[in-house]
Amino acid sequence: MSGKTGFWYANWAFPLFTAIMAAGVFAGTHLYYTAHTGVFNEVSAVAMLTAALHGGGYGAAAAYGISFMLARVFEGSLTGVLDIGGGMQTGIGIGIPALLLGAGVTAPLASFPLALLTGALLGLAVGAAVLWLRARSQRPDAAPSASTYGSDVIIGAGNSAARFLGPLVVASALMTSIPVGLGALAGAIAFYLWDKPVAAGAILGALVLGTIFPVG
Repeated sequence: MSGKTGFWYANWAFPLFTAIMAAGVFAGTHLYYTAHTGVFNEVSAVAMLTAALHGGGYGAAAAYGISFMLARVFEGSLTGVLDIGGGMQTGIGIGIPALLLGAGVTAPLASFPLALLTGALLGLAVGAAVLWLRARSQRPDAAPSASTYGSDVIIGAGNSAARFLGPLVVASALMTSIPVGLGALAGAIAFYLWDKPVAAGAILGALVLGTIFPVG
């Protein structure tokens, strides 16, 4: 396939990509639900789901996740770019699972094959919604855009919430064990002085000390 007319540029292929990504994200939440590990999301979003699983109510996680997903779907239809963090990880990984669990529906999260199927169907729906809204938002007399062929997918559009991840990682590491927490704190300080992302330093520091002093 040559030019910009092949499979990778076709509009109809976009929902297939979102289906595959969503299947993986939903399966990660299944692992967190059954084995308490594996979820693909930010610490703050996972904390909402964790609180819900411990009896704190699913309303906050469901409202936050689904509203985030809807905002990213509308944004994607206008810009041609779907943010994986909000549209997939937060919405399909946190919001919809919280909604299902709040309604007493546990099968999609308790079964790995069903989690893959559920995630794929949700991703297919998100991809189709982006394309449908994108087609509806374009004026018939408008010149065709040269910036996208189909809808692009990017990882991490970036937002101001990222600056708070460093302290959250350090706090989470301290709750895991003192050595891991001290490693995260040292890494965060070093990266701050180096003018690099604090969250990255905290994660690396926690990994180093966690390797030397494994958590029992």
